[in-house]
Amino acid sequence: MQEQDIPIDINTGKLLDWLINRRHCKKDWHTNILTIREKINNAIQDMPAHDGIALLLSGAYINYFYCVKIVEILKETEADTKNLFGRYGSQRMKDWQEILRLYEKDNVYLAEAAQMLMRNVNYEVPSIKKQIQKLEQSLTDFEKKEMEYKKSENMARTEYNALCKQLGINGYSTARRELMEKVAELPEIYRSVAAKTKCLDKVVEFYSAFVEFTLGRQYDSNCVSMIKYVIEKGNTTTYEYTYGEAPVSIVEPAINIKADEDENDGGIGVDTNAIDFGNLDLNGEIDFGEEVNLEPAEGDIDWGDESLEQPATEEINYNISLEESGIVVEAVGHEGGAATGCDAYTILDNPVTRVDFINQLFELEAFMKLRLYEFKGDDKKNLLSFSQMQDASSILQLSTTESTQNMLDNIQVVLSEILHNDVQHLHNIKHYPRYVDVVVTGLRQKLNLIGRMVAQQESMRQKQEDAQNQTDKLRPLLKLVVQRTRELQTEIEQDISKKYKNRTVHLTGGVNTL
Repeated sequence: MQEQDIPIDINTGKLLDWLINRRHCKKDWHTNILTIREKINNAIQDMPAHDGIALLLSGAYINYFYCVKIVEILKETEADTKNLFGRYGSQRMKDWQEILRLYEKDNVYLAEAAQMLMRNVNYEVPSIKKQIQKLEQSLTDFEKKEMEYKKSENMARTEYNALCKQLGINGYSTARRELMEKVAELPEIYRSVAAKTKCLDKVVEFYSAFVEFTLGRQYDSNCVSMIKYVIEKGNTTTYEYTYGEAPVSIVEPAINIKADEDENDGGIGVDTNAIDFGNLDLNGEIDFGEEVNLEPAEGDIDWGDESLEQPATEEINYNISLEESGIVVEAVGHEGGAATGCDAYTILDNPVTRVDFINQLFELEAFMKLRLYEFKGDDKKNLLSFSQMQDASSILQLSTTESTQNMLDNIQVVLSEILHNDVQHLHNIKHYPRYVDVVVTGLRQKLNLIGRMVAQQESMRQKQEDAQNQTDKLRPLLKLVVQRTRELQTEIEQDISKKYKNRTVHLTGGVNTL
């Protein structure tokens, strides 16, 4: 095989060193480049209108091979300036011919082209590809975030609608007015509870007989007295329950709830940004710190704490005389006086007496559950065995599993009604002004959260659009740079081939490997 047939393989990354080592270019070639680049910048300021020149000058760094093509085009556009000796009188042609002369001196053009090829292969093309990949990853991330924000929006909207449904209102804008209107439903609810409480007469009789039988008659007098009272007289005012007579007039305290207009003008003075969204539970459990508990644990209900912004209530003294209590007797002969303040509330409405009533219901429920357990158990050592029950009243002796279960069911019906979430909400709305503030604030927070999620989604969509626009701009640029790099690689191979009697030259590791 002849030497002419052996191809020359040059690694693209070492092309410039290869040219310098073989003395095709000098080590200080770059000192002449600044002068050439300055002349090119000046020359392109005065160019003829030609599509070929415009294409060459757009989108790429001008190198020697572009200058050669520009001169070829100028030979056509400046042909009328050519003299008899074949020289051009056009300054444009003189400028570009001067540029070619400086490039060809010591093969400066070849060194510059090698450096440009190396830079494109090692940096420019990978950098553009990396930018595109980064933008594509950003597009994916923005889409995921948009979906997350949409999910959060749907969750917040669902929670908001569920809370409005639970409260029985249409929305935040009219929340206070609607809540105030719903408080009017409480008297009818309490009438229903009182009517169902009358069905507990057998339960109270059974329990009282048991207490009397086991502890003695002296312990029976105060046994579930509140329930006994409601069974006998119904849901009367606290005044009548305390003093034993109906009042002449009833003046309930006004409900201290701001109107919706006040909320819009200044609101409740609560910083919504400082309130945790987790404080409001859709199941009716709203965190009031230590002040309000919507879902009290069984047997641990205490709504009479003085910290709930209620007027302090003295312990009930059943031996208070009319003179000591300050009751004003009407001159027309009617006994009693005016029920005001907490005394104007009904037993089931007054926070203090309501707690007593609920606690006594729990007391009955626990007792009946124990009795039911004893009936169903096989233990012969029950508290009230057959031999022990011989001296008991007939209601105790004749009790069965079915009758005990029936009495327990009646108790649980009353408990479920008075402890229903809707009733709890209405009770808190009426008696604890801060409760309404917290509810309205919770609604406002949900709306603010929905608004923020919608804004975040719009922001993500805008970022996706921006990233897509940048990607759309980079893809044509990448294609152009790769195309020009391939052209440059081919031109360098052909130029080096001419210096070695047209031997085949391969630049390995070039743009084709990217």
